[in-house]
Amino acid sequence: MLKGFKDFLFRGNVVDLAVAVVIGTAFVAIVTAFTNGIVNPILAVFGGSDELGLGFRLVADKAATFVQVGPIITAAINFVIVAAVLYFVLVLPAMHVKKRFSPEAAELSDAEVLIQIRDLLAEGQRSAGGKHES
Repeated sequence: MLKGFKDFLFRGNVVDLAVAVVIGTAFVAIVTAFTNGIVNPILAVFGGSDELGLGFRLVADKAATFVQVGPIITAAINFVIVAAVLYFVLVLPAMHVKKRFSPEAAELSDAEVLIQIRDLLAEGQRSAGGKHES
């Protein structure tokens, strides 16, 4: 049982996943620092004289009813930045490598693949038919 667990832990996918999680966490910290240091002060400009930031009060005299819009905008900007970096750093290069090393599979449509399968099956039946007649 322990050998199977050790094999699981040291399989390439698990180690790669662990590295990706650590790097992703560090990257999120960088993006969060960027939005807290640059984006939030810019959003505060639009908040007016309210010390709570960008948002609005539901009840005029109760600070607890302040709806903060700034953190929602910041989180959305964080998401877009992280998604863009992941797409341009991981997804696009992976698609490029896949096309480069497997150009036939990338260019064939479903109909073309089915035609090739049909032709291979027909060829297999002809060769199998010829063997039985001998």
